[in-house]
Order: sequence, then C-alpha cells, then structure tokens
Amino acid sequence: MRKPIIAGNWKMNGNLAEAEILVKDCIPRLSGIDRTDMVICPPYTALALVQSLLGSTIISMGAQDMFWKDKGAYTGEISAPMLKELGCRYVIVGHSERRARFGVPEPDFTPEILLHFGDNNAIVNKKAHAAVNAGLIPIICVGEILTERHAGDTDRIVEDQTRKALAGFSSSQASQIVMAYEPVWAIGTGEVCAADEADRVCGVIRKAIADCLGEEASQIIRIQYGGSVKPDNAADLLSRPNIDGALVGGASLKAADFAAIIAAS
Repeated sequence: MRKPIIAGNWKMNGNLAEAEILVKDCIPRLSGIDRTDMVICPPYTALALVQSLLGSTIISMGAQDMFWKDKGAYTGEISAPMLKELGCRYVIVGHSERRARFGVPEPDFTPEILLHFGDNNAIVNKKAHAAVNAGLIPIICVGEILTERHAGDTDRIVEDQTRKALAGFSSSQASQIVMAYEPVWAIGTGEVCAADEADRVCGVIRKAIADCLGEEASQIIRIQYGGSVKPDNAADLLSRPNIDGALVGGASLKAADFAAIIAAS
C-alpha cells in the first residue's frame, strides 16, 4: 500500500513572523502522525526559519520551485543543491502557476494555453532530473485547463505531460518521484474536481507511468490531487484508490485546516 503524502504549498504568502506562527501551530497538531508523509513548502525566504522550527519533527520541508542548473549566472534562481543544503527533502516542479497560462502560445500545447513563467514540458523534465540527482524528491504537477476539459482533451494532456516529465527516468527511480494531478481550472478557484473524476484522471496518469517506467513503478509512485482541497472534501478525495495524497494550497495557510486534511488521509 502506498503511504499517503500531504504537502502544503504556501505559495507567495507569509513573512517570517507569520511563518513562525503557522509552523508552531502546525507542529503540535501533526505530532504523532506516522501513517502519512507531511510536507510544508514555504517561500524561499522562510526556508531556513521553517527548517529550524521543524528540527527533528516528522514533518518534511519542500520548496516551491527550482532551476535545473547547480550554479551559474542565473539571476534570481535557486538550485537543487542550495535547497538540499537548506534542509529541503521535496521540491514542487511544473506547478500550474509556473506552467503555460499567460503570454505566448507554447508549440506543443493547444492555442488557449499561454505562458506565465514559461515552464514547458522540457523544462519540467530538466527540473525533475536535477532534483533527483541532488537527492530531492520532485512533486511533478500535471493538469489541464478548462477549455481542454470542455474539448475532451483532459486525458491526452495529462498523458502527454506525464510521459514528457518522466522521460529519461528509470524504473529504479520510482520511489524518488511524486506526481500531482492539478486541474488548472480548480487551482485557487474554489472549484474542485469531483472525487470520481479526479480518481479516474489519476488512473490515467498511473497508466502513463506504467507505459514509461513499467507496471511495478506505477504502483510505487504516489499521485496527489491538487485543486481547492479543503477539510470538507478531503476525505472523499483521499479515499479513492488512485489518489495517494493532496497538494494543498490555501488551506495549508491555516494550521487547523491543514491538520484536518492530513487527518482525513
């Protein structure tokens, strides 16, 4: 059985004082839980502080993104070795807010998807490899926008993103990878994909993993659901056979809500 994994993505929220309050509120609520892997992903500015507060607790720390080079003239970027040195165990790559949304159309996507921060499939793959090479576990996000869902392209999009994200990996690296299904239309909108449908799409992702890395690897890699996960829908989502956890956004900014989602797992 795959161990559930719940990750809280704080996004660009929280100064140091707020981060300290939130972590100190989370720790006692999550103490003693050993059947679920728990991850907090604060902004870069709070990584050192959060790690010092987490200390030897069973809560892991992750980063929200990274560059694929170890060092160099890449102004404003942060590398996997830097994150590792700060105490990160996980890193999110390919989050929908960093993938194609605004700007210039990307060649291998439908015309409606436009670039935001410019993370295309090739970049996501490079980041995932760099993370694993540095000893980090990438949480690789895939998902469709609303126009693609309405066009019936959901399965094609998530299959394509999964295959391209996993290109070059071997089946022996399966335990070093986490996937996350993030329907873009449900990110921060209050809309949530129905549990049955979320589970079905996670099954599509699992089949794509099997095609890339083999059936055994597909049963090892955990797949999270992300998209307006809250305490009142978490149990339904997390009870599904292909959903192994949640990538939580806004609800992770409240310790009680984050703890309730973890309890549901």
